[in-house]
Amino acid sequence: MEVFFIKALQLVVSLSILVIIHELGHFVFARLFKVRVEKFYLFFNPWFSLFKYKPKNSETEYGIGWLPLGGYCKIAGMIDESMDKKQLEQPPQPYEFRSKPSSQRLLIMVGGVLFNFILALLIYSMILFAWGDNYLPLKNMKMGMTFSETFTNVGFRDGDILLKADDKELVKLNTDAFRQVIGAKYVTVDRDGVEMEIAIPTDMMQRVMRDKLGFASPRFPMVADHFRDDYSPARNAGMMAGDTIVSIDAVPTPTVFDVVEQLDSKKNSAIAVGIVRKGAPLTLTLHTDSTGTMGVYYLPPEKLFSTVQLSYGFFRSFPAGIQLGISTLKGYISDMRYVFTKEGASSLGGFGAIGSLFPALWDWRSFWMTTAFLSIILAFMNILPIPALDGGHVLFLLVEVVTGRKPSDKFLERAQIAGMVILIALLIYANGNDIFRFFNK
Repeated sequence: MEVFFIKALQLVVSLSILVIIHELGHFVFARLFKVRVEKFYLFFNPWFSLFKYKPKNSETEYGIGWLPLGGYCKIAGMIDESMDKKQLEQPPQPYEFRSKPSSQRLLIMVGGVLFNFILALLIYSMILFAWGDNYLPLKNMKMGMTFSETFTNVGFRDGDILLKADDKELVKLNTDAFRQVIGAKYVTVDRDGVEMEIAIPTDMMQRVMRDKLGFASPRFPMVADHFRDDYSPARNAGMMAGDTIVSIDAVPTPTVFDVVEQLDSKKNSAIAVGIVRKGAPLTLTLHTDSTGTMGVYYLPPEKLFSTVQLSYGFFRSFPAGIQLGISTLKGYISDMRYVFTKEGASSLGGFGAIGSLFPALWDWRSFWMTTAFLSIILAFMNILPIPALDGGHVLFLLVEVVTGRKPSDKFLERAQIAGMVILIALLIYANGNDIFRFFNK
């Protein structure tokens, strides 16, 4: 339950930041062109608000709604989610959105998307400035990878070291490497010192989404780091930090996965654990509990293999952050084509899926990385040409610019309603997928 609340808190804080920045983009451009902004809200407030405040001599009411599905910036003279028809029945006023030139209205509508993308670039830049980029190169993972069944079925073997996708080097285990692998014609691996090529099927992404088994994980030995304070049979048996577990009941366990597999079959049992301590083999006898736990925390692969640490000064962090943001956007756009497949549609998720992106323990670097990624997603999704989204308004404005004819208020009203119905349906479907996956774990 504690993990749930930590993830939920990170989700709410992150989305609140993104919504405020998005609506601020609309607000800034509206005020720049002297368009009246009547309301600026975090979250929606049908029937009542949790908080509202209107400064003296201000035209704008600021508030927090109770329905955490976004936010809104109510701009005078514009058909939006507030569906305020009475205002549009009156003659246009100079301070209204509808009275401004199409170029100004276009900038007001793209302001939210623009601010979200700029925010992502700034966050990425500051992450690189504060923490740099520390990663474990694939070529340094000397024990190779453990692959999911989806990938072993096409020719990968546990222990393969990933080298190249087609003729492009695979640098580190991340989403870019995953996209390179599934989009390649062949992948080169180092298998027991021999380079081999593995052909990749053209429907590899569909297979991954269908099987939901993932890609690959680093193979590394279980080296004790520290022990649980409340319960640790391993420590009680004499295990020490730095010991490498090499066998369970004489069954070799060269990797963490092997140790976990053996312990899973040795619950509530007396076991003989083979270890290596400073080059010398030893055997310890201990008793596991009903979960097969030894009470050992092990070293991650980043502590066992050679990593690369890149540091960025303040000014160098900006071009690097911009490059990272653009690369992330390109990757996300590339992935979107799979949404329109059967497998992709079933993989859509709502707030549960978004919340799962955050770590179980609060970590500022992970929080800001996820927030930057969500900011890019929010920017891209909002620019899609769907009525009720910014992209829908932009589409109608571009039609007006090209044809010289402004769509009627009645048409825009009906388009807004249709768009809201589509968005609500997508919201129900995506969150329904979350619920289905939760009860079918």
